[in-house]
Order: sequence, then structure tokens, then C-alpha cells
Amino acid sequence: MKQEPAFWVLEYVTITKDPRTDLVVAIGGTEPAADILQRVGGFLSAPGPRGDYHRLPHGLPVEQQRRKATAAAHALLAAGHSVHLDPALNMLVASDGEREGAVRYLVGLAERAAAATTSSEVADVLTEVAAPVHGLLPLVREVVVRAWLAASDLQAAAPVREPDPIALLGSTTTSMSEAARAVLDARNHAARSAQLPVAAPPPPGRVQPAESRRR
Repeated sequence: MKQEPAFWVLEYVTITKDPRTDLVVAIGGTEPAADILQRVGGFLSAPGPRGDYHRLPHGLPVEQQRRKATAAAHALLAAGHSVHLDPALNMLVASDGEREGAVRYLVGLAERAAAATTSSEVADVLTEVAAPVHGLLPLVREVVVRAWLAASDLQAAAPVREPDPIALLGSTTTSMSEAARAVLDARNHAARSAQLPVAAPPPPGRVQPAESRRR
């Protein structure tokens, strides 16, 4: 009899909102995953009937819940963990019911950029725009690439072919990649500027009054 394979189900992380308590909970995962949940998302460890789990603090506004859950999920994915994030908590998913939230997110980024008073704050905003995996520009480029591929397939099956606009759409994705790299370079420059030590003012010396120097 063939033996069933061993699945690492407990290493998967599911981040969702409990409908009974309205708490955002994270179930499953290893100790490194727990570290990311606590460090990046601000999750708290709590005992449960089937073992420990993680949850966000009580009383958080919905937008903070979504922001923390999204940040934690993407940090887990970047570290190589398997994650399921409830689409209702994903700030980067703009379904019909969440389009206004996506617009508010973009408006908030613009306001943060306008109000920035340090290089570090500028770098934070640019990171949201051009982070290599989950930045806004790379994500938009992915949408355009998939639309281009789908349009190319449909164009090939259509009796009347107009390749120029579709080809132009494909070349646009290259421009978007270059724009993302330029923004990321600016982000790195701003981040480095924020880390430069500030030169201390020279110690006050003994300066004689002008009349004393003339005597």
C-alpha cells in the first residue's frame, strides 16, 4: 500500500478576520513566521484551544488592521513562507467594493510625500512605490503584462489583426520597469542620506575682542 506523503500543513500561515470577534488572526506557521508576524505586523501571541495563534490587538480601526495584515503577509512571502491573506484584508487588492480604499491609499501616499520633512520619510514613500516585489509600480506592471499577453492571444485569434497598439502596450512594460528602477535608485539615495552622520558644530574657541588684538 502506497504511503501518503507528509505535508507541512502547519507551516502554512492563514491571516483572516474572525467574523464572531472581528479580530484579525494568524493561524499556523513556524517560529520564524511568528517572529515576522510580531515584528512587522504587530501581532500578539495568544493561547487557543488547538495551540497558540497570533492576533492583532483589540480595538484597532479597520484601516490599521488591513495595513498591518498586508505588511505581515508580504513580509512572510518575501521570506519564503506560504501565506493565505484574506482578500478583504489585502490593501493592494482593489476589487469593486474596495476601490475607494485603494484610492484613499494612493491619496495618503501623496499626502505623506507632500508632508515629508526628512529623507527617511521620503524613502519610506518611495519604497511603497517601487519596492521590487510588492511596490505599486511593479504590481501595476504585472497587471499590464498580463493584459498584454491576453490581448496578444485574442489578437492572434481575431480575423482582423492590428498589432501596433498591442506591441506598443508590450513596450510600455519595459518603460514601467525602467521607471521603477529609477524610483528605487532615488529611494536608496534618500535612505543613504538619512543615515549620514550630522557634523557636530566646532567647539567655541577663545576669540579675543577686536580692540584687544589691536593693542
